[in-house]
Amino acid sequence: DSTEAIGSRYQDKLVGSFGDSAIFAFAQPSALVCGEGAMIVTDDTETVSRLRQYRARGISERGSVVAPTRPPLQAEMSDIQAAIGLVQLARLDGILQRRQQVEALYFERMKSFEGIKDPYHGPDATAVHWFVYEVHLGTRFSRSSRDAIVTDLRAQGVEAASYCLPMHTQSYYRERGGGHCPTAVRVSDRTLILPFHPRLGEEEIAFIIETLKDASVNVGAGAAIY
Repeated sequence: DSTEAIGSRYQDKLVGSFGDSAIFAFAQPSALVCGEGAMIVTDDTETVSRLRQYRARGISERGSVVAPTRPPLQAEMSDIQAAIGLVQLARLDGILQRRQQVEALYFERMKSFEGIKDPYHGPDATAVHWFVYEVHLGTRFSRSSRDAIVTDLRAQGVEAASYCLPMHTQSYYRERGGGHCPTAVRVSDRTLILPFHPRLGEEEIAFIIETLKDASVNVGAGAAIY
């Protein structure tokens, strides 16, 4: 799943250009949004054939009872969604550039919080485009205080949210012996996301950060984070 890294590069290879196949979903808050749907990329012709058969039955096959080898899922996008997606795909470089500018504005404002550092880039990540703008609260914060901050932000019209639950705590993995990962839980309990899209302006970002600072004081954990 390369949705959250569209435009990024690993060891100077564009995500989606290596591996057996990769998927890019087109729902919010992805950089490439056309409502719903997704795209799978692969250079394996057998995989392409199987995926197309799963996606939908071709017009030429609709009158045949033997042509399809597996039941179709009728999972194709609409032509309207595809048209919107193609237009955005042509503008993707500009969209990603603007999102990087928004990230930089956030970080400039966030530097007045104690101990905030640049987001971590792994040594093999030669280009990084973020899916959401995450804030990690310091150890003085608890899950309940994080939730209170999110509530305060949303009361002021800021679409903040907690983000996200560790996979091993979700029922599918828990029922299969997902294990115990206390560090992942601690990080998750102190993580929230802020609005992140190309149309955010400097004044809006300043308001969001000031509201976040006020909310962190309101929960009694102090103004500093991290």
